[in-house]
Amino acid sequence: METESSLDTAAAARHARFGKLPERIQFDEMVEEKVVEPNASAIASYNPEGSWNHFSCLALDLGL
Repeated sequence: METESSLDTAAAARHARFGKLPERIQFDEMVEEKVVEPNASAIASYNPEGSWNHFSCLALDLGL
């Protein structure tokens, strides 16, 4: 069995390591801002007449 002095030493070591909360992190240190460029697909507008060629259709493939 362990003696009281070794238990007190272990308790003191635990308290030294885990006895207080870590320092607070400021919100400004948690946020990172990046400048991004819009991609081409977001800039391109929808073209309903040209959109048919983006989809595969069995009837079109067979010429029906």
